[in-house]
Amino acid sequence: MSTPKRNFKDAIYGQLARIGKGVSSPKRLELLDLLCQTERSVETLAKEASLSVANTSRHLQILRAARLVEANKSGLHVIYRLADPEVGQYFLVMRKLAEARLAEIEQIRCSFFGGIDSFEPVNQKTLRQLIRDGAVTVLDVRPPEEYQSGHLPQAVSIPLAELKRRLAELPRDREIVAYCRGPYCVLSADAVELLRAEGFKAIRFEEGVLDWQAHERSLAVDALS
Repeated sequence: MSTPKRNFKDAIYGQLARIGKGVSSPKRLELLDLLCQTERSVETLAKEASLSVANTSRHLQILRAARLVEANKSGLHVIYRLADPEVGQYFLVMRKLAEARLAEIEQIRCSFFGGIDSFEPVNQKTLRQLIRDGAVTVLDVRPPEEYQSGHLPQAVSIPLAELKRRLAELPRDREIVAYCRGPYCVLSADAVELLRAEGFKAIRFEEGVLDWQAHERSLAVDALS
C-alpha cells in the first residue's frame, strides 16, 4: 500500500542501493582500490586491472553514476579520481568488515602470501616505532605517481620494476620494510622475494597508505628527488 511514509522509505533505501550497485562487481572494487592510491587515466586503470579499455570505461561509468568517482578530460585522456576522501574510508571499512566476516578471505590470503610471510609482516604500531628510531629503511615499491600523492614517513621510492637495478641505493646493514597498496597488493611480496634473494633482510608491511591514514597518521607528500 502506497503511503507517504512508505514512499519515503522506498526512496531512501533506493538511493542507498545505488552505492551497493556501484560496488557489486569484483572489478569495480579493484578499480576503487587503485583510485584510493591516486587519480588515473582509463588506460592505466585498464592495464592495472587486466581489463580492456572498453570494459574499464563501463565499470567506471557505473561507479560515477553512484557518485563514488568523478572524472575530467586531460588532453586525449579521461582521468578518474575518488569523488571524496570518504569514499576511500568507505572502501576501507567495507574491506575490514569482509575480512572479519568471511573466513575465505584469510584462507586465500594465506594461500598466496604464506611463503613470503615466513617472517611475520610488521604491523603499524611496530613500524611507527621503528621509523621513529631510524631502525629500518621503509621502501615504497608503488609507481612514482602514487608515491607523490602520499607515502609513509621517510619512505624511499623505488618502483618494483626498477628495484633490481637500484639495489645499490639500499643499505645492507639494516632491515628493509617494503610496502605497496595494501593487503591485497602483490608488489611488496615480489620486492621482498627479490631482496631476500639478493641477501637483504626484508619483510612486508602488509597494509598501505589508506590504512595508515585511518589511524590518524599523516602521510608525507614530498615529490621525488
